[in-house]
Amino acid sequence: MPTRRLFLAGLTALSACGQVPDMRGAAPAAARRPAEDWAVVPNPAFDNWLAAFAPRARAAGIPASVVDPAINSAGYIPKVVERDRNQTEFSRTIEDYLAIAASEERVSKGRAAYARHRGTLEAIAARYGVQANVVCAVWGLESMYGERRGDVPVISALSTLAFDGRRGQFFESQLIAALRILAAGDVPLNRMTGSWAGAMGHTQFIPTSFQEFAVDFTGDGRRDIWAEDPSDALASTAAYLSRNGWQAGRPWGTEVTLGSYGGPFGRGNTTSSSALASAGVRPAAGGALPDHGAASVIRPGGAQGPAFVVWRNFSVILRYNNAESYALGVGHLSDRIAGGGPIRASFGPDANGLTKEDRIRLQQRLTALGFDTNGIDGVIGSGTEGAIRAYQQANGLPVTGTPSPELLRRLG
Repeated sequence: MPTRRLFLAGLTALSACGQVPDMRGAAPAAARRPAEDWAVVPNPAFDNWLAAFAPRARAAGIPASVVDPAINSAGYIPKVVERDRNQTEFSRTIEDYLAIAASEERVSKGRAAYARHRGTLEAIAARYGVQANVVCAVWGLESMYGERRGDVPVISALSTLAFDGRRGQFFESQLIAALRILAAGDVPLNRMTGSWAGAMGHTQFIPTSFQEFAVDFTGDGRRDIWAEDPSDALASTAAYLSRNGWQAGRPWGTEVTLGSYGGPFGRGNTTSSSALASAGVRPAAGGALPDHGAASVIRPGGAQGPAFVVWRNFSVILRYNNAESYALGVGHLSDRIAGGGPIRASFGPDANGLTKEDRIRLQQRLTALGFDTNGIDGVIGSGTEGAIRAYQQANGLPVTGTPSPELLRRLG
């Protein structure tokens, strides 16, 4: 069974764990990214491709009354192709990724969203057996609780990518699926918007996965994952996880201290929870390690970083997005939404020799001197790099934009 996310067709955007391979999908929705221009431009070759595609769509059984207006609405969007060909613009450590995925903003908004939709989330949990805080965490990572669902016309985006041809067959299959969704009446053409790559709604389903997993939780006859009311989208996410083997009432994993355990590490190495407990592995929060069956110990930040025991439900989250960092982000955010605290263990110094606390102090001191870092979170992004460059230029230093212990000492 293919995974839900389009990103698993070969998109690699946000690497982690200095660097974790296979960190797929874009940065979490709160990652700072400037607004993008999704303007349509004339392209005769694209128009010819659409003219040739329309009969194929009708031959696939999609009514002309759906195909024709959809095709007539489609336009070529150069920015979509640019994004598809440049998948490495974000490069984050696992520490940075988790700082974004479970930022204080996302945690506070998640708790508020949970409280607002508690009745719906708990009804979904009762029906599908997926904990409400987990569904809420997926929502938070995918669209910042519905704030960032994507505003790109899906038919135009998928047509552009199918025409471009780099993965033309895949995107044409998504385009056909999108037309089937229109034909089913789940959403009108003018409301079918999403990401640049065709992921849609509150929890960012691609069209083929929508067809397979989306549900009409509200009972109005439409599987409306685009509506302001997130009920159908949240239930569809729970249905997806449930059908991929979610074990009701069981956790994804937990941060641990290792005791005398010395390995092996990694999801490919499983053992019993009882064997780990016998080796002295304990939850970092205290108490005994619970027995939820076969388990793995992972250290995504390397030997200096925190360790986690993960169980079957961690692998089910990976069915939603096959990236260890993403699954950790969902798991950790779900725990924070439910009232849990931050990760306890330190990740240690980064490649520049700075700990997270050092990076926060650097941002605080630059901002206090009038060099705005666009946030004080310990994540070195374009805002912090720009502030460093401005400080260096103002003080006659080599302009590198690179943080360092020497720079932190100079800032006092």
